[in-house]
Amino acid sequence: MTDFVSIKRALLSVSDKSGLIDLARALEKAGVEILSTGGSAKAIRDAGISVTEVADYTGFPEMMDGRVKTLHPKIHGGLLALRDNDNHVGSMNEHAIGPIDLVAINLYPFEATVASGADFDTCIENIDIGGPAMVRSAAKNHRFVTIVTDPADYQDIINEIDENGGTSFDTRKKLAAKAYSRTGSYDAAISAWFAEQTDTAYPDRIAFAGSKVQDCRYGENPHQSAAFYKNAEERPGIATATQHQGKELSYNNLNDTDAAFELVSEFGADTPTVAIIKHANPCGVATGGTMKEAYLKALKCDPVSAFGGIVALNQTLDAETAEEIVKVFTEVIIAPDVSDDAKAIIAAKKNLRLLTTGGLADPMQSAKMIKSVAGGYLVQNRDTGNITLDDLKVVTKRQPSEAELADMLFAFKVGKHVKSNAIVYVRSGMTVGIGAGQMNRRDSSRIAAIRAGEAAEMANESDSLAKGSVVASDAFFPFADGLLAAAEAGATAVIQPGGSMRDQEVIDAADEAGLAMVFTGMRHFKH
Repeated sequence: MTDFVSIKRALLSVSDKSGLIDLARALEKAGVEILSTGGSAKAIRDAGISVTEVADYTGFPEMMDGRVKTLHPKIHGGLLALRDNDNHVGSMNEHAIGPIDLVAINLYPFEATVASGADFDTCIENIDIGGPAMVRSAAKNHRFVTIVTDPADYQDIINEIDENGGTSFDTRKKLAAKAYSRTGSYDAAISAWFAEQTDTAYPDRIAFAGSKVQDCRYGENPHQSAAFYKNAEERPGIATATQHQGKELSYNNLNDTDAAFELVSEFGADTPTVAIIKHANPCGVATGGTMKEAYLKALKCDPVSAFGGIVALNQTLDAETAEEIVKVFTEVIIAPDVSDDAKAIIAAKKNLRLLTTGGLADPMQSAKMIKSVAGGYLVQNRDTGNITLDDLKVVTKRQPSEAELADMLFAFKVGKHVKSNAIVYVRSGMTVGIGAGQMNRRDSSRIAAIRAGEAAEMANESDSLAKGSVVASDAFFPFADGLLAAAEAGATAVIQPGGSMRDQEVIDAADEAGLAMVFTGMRHFKH
């Protein structure tokens, strides 16, 4: 097996020119002949480095607005030829094809072009053809050719050439794997875009692409490995946030922080809103006149579960709110922005992670959600369902009050982000009890009521916080028992999707209990 391979000829053709001149200068110093194209060749030449245009090297002019320039036997023969194969060497000699030992390529910025909102034709012109072809050729022949697709690897290559006069097989193999990952993700982005252009929601074949943000210390448990990847979706949130302090986020931190920020983004930026998340479920959500008031109301719902939780805010984190948050052990705070005074307060808690996103996520922005199962994937659209006052259908004799209607809509938004079966009690713009992830809706109702009672005890209040609340269910009540449990806890109004075969039985039970109830016609299962 070939180990170190010396570099005699290199081809440099890049869209991202960061580090290009340093690489070219190092190659020239090592006596390497440099081939290049277009803007890359001009940049190298302007830096005073000797370079040969590919068109001059092949004897074939660049044509068709640059679509055809490197697709030539002298290029691909020089990349693909096996140096230890007499037949390949004979062909090279017969056709005056010289070996190319190193290729540095990064592709046309297709993903960035799409993200910029460019028109169809512009996106098409930013689909690279010659670049991926050379990358694949060089990577296939990594026994002899070094392929570099990431400027972050230039310095390591320079160091290895300086020390050894070439690159090792181990280096070339790793770079080849990285190269195929790049062309694979590039094609995945193109295929996803084309599917959108043809209104094909679920094509016969589907590919997913992501770029690694970090290796996680471990996954959900210490014996599991994990890493965090981001895709090309332009969405404020965990993948785009800036971390200002604190240790690296774990797999569970990332998952929980995403859940917290997605929930709080549901409420927009007009009214101060805070969500506290534990194990991907909310344990307290509230609005208030200030961020501090919203936080304290959210904390009141379940202060026990809030310990070690994630706090998400929909507005700038200010000093008064920060002073309250640091009184409770908190893993992560995520907000659109943070004031300097608040940042100084948080800094005293060195392990507390502070993230800012620059904005809120758009709950109406469509995207694909992916879940792996044995032997495959489940793919669906993000839940962008949104219920307004006009969507509500009153089905009971008693009409809900304006205050109850406001709390119903609030509760139903929160329920969208609670694991099914989900029951959410809300009073005066704050959750007072949440039941999540139970196998039946009655138990979720009872658990939420228990939480409301415990929260009242901790706040030294004589009545359960559920008294006078509204209750939201993420799906219909299949029987009246879950609704009756809410009534027993003190709820006065109910919001639920409806649609059960026993809807009338549930409506009759609500009427008998004196409850107001509305149907939404939309459920929000979250498994």
